[in-house]
Amino acid sequence: MKFHNLYSFFRGAALLSGVALFPLSCTSLASNKNNEVQYWLTKGDESVKLLQQSSVKFVNSSNSDQNIEIDDTQKFQYVDGFGYTLTGGSVEVLNRLSSSKRKALLNELFGNGKNSISVSYLRLSIGASDLDGEVFSYDDLPEGQADASLSKFSLEKDRTLIAMLKEILAINPKIKIIAAPWSAPVWMKDNGKSKGGSLKPEFYGTYARYFVKYIQGMKKEGITIDAVTPQNEPLHPGNNPSMYMPSAQQGDFIKNHLGPVFKENGINTKIVVYDHNCNKPEYAIDILKDDRANKYIDGSAFHLYEGDISALSTVHNAFPDKNLYFTEQWTGSKGTFNEDLNWHTKNVIIGSMRNWSRIALEWNLANDPEFMPHTDGGCTECKGAITVSGSENFTRNVSYYIIAHASKFVPAGSRRIASTQTNTLSTAAFKTQFGKIVLIVQNDNKEDEHFNIKFAGKTAAVTISGRSAATYIF
Repeated sequence: MKFHNLYSFFRGAALLSGVALFPLSCTSLASNKNNEVQYWLTKGDESVKLLQQSSVKFVNSSNSDQNIEIDDTQKFQYVDGFGYTLTGGSVEVLNRLSSSKRKALLNELFGNGKNSISVSYLRLSIGASDLDGEVFSYDDLPEGQADASLSKFSLEKDRTLIAMLKEILAINPKIKIIAAPWSAPVWMKDNGKSKGGSLKPEFYGTYARYFVKYIQGMKKEGITIDAVTPQNEPLHPGNNPSMYMPSAQQGDFIKNHLGPVFKENGINTKIVVYDHNCNKPEYAIDILKDDRANKYIDGSAFHLYEGDISALSTVHNAFPDKNLYFTEQWTGSKGTFNEDLNWHTKNVIIGSMRNWSRIALEWNLANDPEFMPHTDGGCTECKGAITVSGSENFTRNVSYYIIAHASKFVPAGSRRIASTQTNTLSTAAFKTQFGKIVLIVQNDNKEDEHFNIKFAGKTAAVTISGRSAATYIF
């Protein structure tokens, strides 16, 4: 969307794009004192996309409709943010936009203005992910060579990504970043290939120092890496790049190498284990049971291509002092807007938050209409939040709206509070630093649902369209 100065152009652009005409910024979230519930809606049929609806008021009377009760005296985890993975491929296609178009889009994504969605958290790959145009590490060598001293380590392959991160940080200096490798350099691996294989034990210490060099190198660029996971999807060696790292290996790597090397070098970056599907909560639990590893670990990370989102609570219940992170879920070329909006809002956004996650991230930020770039053997169907189709043209896809319903209204530092659910309405509620209550609701019913938001003895009667997502603020 190209923004104009005149109201009429604002209105036309907003209506055409489905983006709210005057969405609430964090400043205006703090200023509503009219006892009103403001809300934004996205319908699965795509007829409405993140559009503000008519406000409703809290009243002292009640009715017979079902209730969603909110209790801000029951407090749960703090929120670190919502967002995407900024893949190398995402950077490549975003840089195909004209300078003015790219700048406007980055402000829309990461800014805090009335037409922004205020993305507050990013994931990066350490080296290439499968959504880079080529496979690389930061220490690639001719076959048969090794570099135990890491003398050839260089971030040069990520130069354009670093440049874009600097643009993003200029817009939102407080954005947090988690990073994960898809593979170690191939000379550290037992199969000598980017796909599959495992880290050779003799290179555990070298690989730990590889992480240190990455964190320190990014810091020199003005980029703080808040957290790392030792391996993306450690039980999936079939991607390109990828690396197999079962829990025993990861625990050994952390307790004997990564943790001590971080401590020795004064690295405060959090270590987060696992970073894979919800069907194996025992992976994280097995590592956390080891006291020597546990002391270095901040928490564990999950995806939801297998298993149930309640796995996060399984780990929380076993180790309530450790944090949870939901780091990836992709929308695909064969999915529909309706199916993806509702499933992801219910599971990725609401589900992860109700199960103690501090973040909820969708997968890649951007790609082209052919779902490129990707590596040879990488994901061929992953659909970004943005599709870039030319220097002046891009499309907002379903994961843009999935994240926006949370990121725009629930700033980092908010805290989840208690909210009830019904058979068809999934909910998550938050209290922001500004004292505002934010309620995210997903309606699984094909029909409209009438319900009451009940809070502090007052009732607001609302209706949510069938198969839709809505965010309510008061």
